[in-house]
Amino acid sequence: MAPGLVPQRPGDRVKTDPRDARKLARLHAGGLLEPIHVPSPELEAARDLVRAREDARLDRMRDRHRLSKFCLRHGRLLPTSAWTVTRRKWLSEQRFEFTAQQLTFDTYLHTVDLVDRRIDALERAIRETAEQEPWRELVARLRCLRGVDTLTALAIVTEIGDFDRFRSAEEFMAFVGLVPSEHSSGERRSRGSITKVGNSHVRRMLVEAAWHARRRPKVGYELARRQRGQDALVVERAWRCQQRLYHRWQRMAGRGKPSQKIVVACARELAGFVWAIATNQPLRSA
Repeated sequence: MAPGLVPQRPGDRVKTDPRDARKLARLHAGGLLEPIHVPSPELEAARDLVRAREDARLDRMRDRHRLSKFCLRHGRLLPTSAWTVTRRKWLSEQRFEFTAQQLTFDTYLHTVDLVDRRIDALERAIRETAEQEPWRELVARLRCLRGVDTLTALAIVTEIGDFDRFRSAEEFMAFVGLVPSEHSSGERRSRGSITKVGNSHVRRMLVEAAWHARRRPKVGYELARRQRGQDALVVERAWRCQQRLYHRWQRMAGRGKPSQKIVVACARELAGFVWAIATNQPLRSA
């Protein structure tokens, strides 16, 4: 069962094991306990691999930040805003007056190089895993969506596991915390920010993919290659997803909504299409 979804009475301030056991027995008899999904060892192993890559990504961000700030403290302005070959070449040419400074700089630079190689190795392993059963077919279908390539697709698949446990797209959206919070009473309706409950890994992946909705619907060379050989219904839904998300972005932008709010709304819509493609179920509103 899900501990966070066990009903609690506001006035209950006494907690003992016997009382908890009786309460859980009553709730179970009334069908009020939410079961949890237990991943298989194989699924958990693949999920750990994807999460290891995410940990490495965060490490790289911190290591790059330390290196760039060290350069700025010593008056070295980095030549580009992105970590390109030009920036890496510039960094390798830097020399400092004192031995201690040079050693510090070399250590920071070496750490960045190490984490880059670590990420490359993990991404190769992820691509190999995505080509194996039982992930291959579902990953290939999800890659038909714009903004969803192998890493994102495998991350979603391994974090969710069984998509059929969600009875509707709305239930899946709620699971990943992309639905608005609500505090309504009587005729008064009050909605707030998204709930952010559930799986934060999938929510972040969907939000990142939803940024592609800013651009006009288009099937470029790389996306066409990913869609080649896939079921016509999946490809058609992926195209409808592009159109729907783009028009939603334009409508909200026209009303002056900030891009951070728009991308979350598009991520919620994208979650619905992910569920529909994964389960082969129709979307009521798509």
